[in-house]
Amino acid sequence: MIIDIIGWVGTVLVLVAYFLITSEKLGPKSRAYNLMNLFGALFIGLNVYVNHAWPALGLQTVWGGVAIISLFKNLRLQNRR
Repeated sequence: MIIDIIGWVGTVLVLVAYFLITSEKLGPKSRAYNLMNLFGALFIGLNVYVNHAWPALGLQTVWGGVAIISLFKNLRLQNRR
């Protein structure tokens, strides 16, 4: 039961992040956007791991990795300014 709630929270985070970027309320380099994607991927990934949905786990691993890379890249750019 709790794992399903965690999965749904992750889904909502990813969808809200997508909505905010497509409506131009956030930019692709914003910390909020990347954190929503990262935690969304982690929460969905935890759910699919527990449920043995391996293809979906692969997707969430890559999705989270992209968010982490983007966060560090943007932090480096901010520190240079």
